[in-house]
Amino acid sequence: MSPRINSFIANVKNSAKSWLAGDKSSVTTAEQHIVSRDQHSISRKDISDNALKVLYRLKKGGYEAFLVGGGVRDILLGLHPKDFDIATNATPEQCRKLFRNCRIVGRRFKLAHILFGRDVIEVATFRAHCDDNIEQGQEGMILRDNVYGSIEEDAIRRDFTINALYYNINDFSVHDYCGGLTDLRKRQLRMIGDPETRYREDPVRMLRAVRLETKLDLTIEKNTLRPIDELSNLLKQVPAARLWEEYRKMFLSGHGLKTFAALREHGLFHALFPATDRALIQDNSDSILALIEHALINTDNRIREEQSVNPAFLIAVLLWQPLLDHAESMQRKGVNFNDAFFKSMGKVLASQSEHISIPRRYSLVIRDIWALQLRLPMNYGKKAYQVLEHPRFRAAYDFLVLRSQAEEKHQELAQWWTEFQDMSPEKRRTVLRNNHKNSGPKRRYRSKKRKTTPQTHSQN
Repeated sequence: MSPRINSFIANVKNSAKSWLAGDKSSVTTAEQHIVSRDQHSISRKDISDNALKVLYRLKKGGYEAFLVGGGVRDILLGLHPKDFDIATNATPEQCRKLFRNCRIVGRRFKLAHILFGRDVIEVATFRAHCDDNIEQGQEGMILRDNVYGSIEEDAIRRDFTINALYYNINDFSVHDYCGGLTDLRKRQLRMIGDPETRYREDPVRMLRAVRLETKLDLTIEKNTLRPIDELSNLLKQVPAARLWEEYRKMFLSGHGLKTFAALREHGLFHALFPATDRALIQDNSDSILALIEHALINTDNRIREEQSVNPAFLIAVLLWQPLLDHAESMQRKGVNFNDAFFKSMGKVLASQSEHISIPRRYSLVIRDIWALQLRLPMNYGKKAYQVLEHPRFRAAYDFLVLRSQAEEKHQELAQWWTEFQDMSPEKRRTVLRNNHKNSGPKRRYRSKKRKTTPQTHSQN
């Protein structure tokens, strides 16, 4: 453990005695505790320049301004956050008057987005804890919530205690209202308020719990964990477009393999990828699980090495077996394999989009990766060059390599394409000629008919 984190833990032990005295499994009221600048490890050097500009502009405008949530949490843990959220008593309309580069977004709860090119600083107005003015659905899900309040009320409305930590730009102190500092020390994730009620308000909190558990290596507190399995079906109420963003956060942040295992353990994976979950349950050889795990390991490694990843690739892996299963069911009805395969693409993607919306630009990539799996075995003549020159060849080749790692029968073909890419043009021509003779389709030639003089039949 780094000296910085050890120092932070020591300061928490000395400054949060009121919370250390007893383990509060459910936080329902705000109890302010202020940690002065010399008692915590947050430095302005750890905060992005754009976030500091927003904080100081709000302060100069006469408003309260706090860095809040993941930015504070991650810096205290010695991490380097990429996103910085701000809480203030200024309304979104007041923020727009302060910032020319401000855009107001959101229907359920209005937010101010301060735009610095591609960098977006999210500014939220303190929310009130007032049930009478909150519009909720039948299952308790919050539909509209544009009621503003104090910082104490705002803290109670946040999801987990470690996300209810506020860094005050006015005196550089940290304000803890829900025992988040103690939970950070214990490395536990604890819900503010009654967990079941909070999950019903926003079912995405169940996914967020799993994401924080795996990303920060935390333990979900028992009362916070208990309702998740039972309430997983509530995710059906969440718009599919919002779950696409959650999918990207969970699987494309460098902790995909751990997240996948945790989602299955807590009964949430079925709500996101029901067809894949069914295929995994029915998989006796574990080849489907092996394919997915190899893909997740590969994706996590690429992210850690700061290489690009395409969200479509992992979706193509996750839906590969459902695609094969659907095509097989069509074959049993008398449809030939190629027709069944290509018709199943649209069916499987449409079915999945009811749970996690897949933008069209990504669904086209997925289709190309799948379609090329049928063309990669055609490693002879012009067909091989056509496959090699396809814009999605590299993604399709990587997909084939993953299949070969999961199932031995694909290893020879994967090895052939691996070697073929590195060959000289002369060597490629030789290899393709041999492949054409040995495994390519035989071309049928018609013998030329000789021109002959028509014979006259005898009348005898």
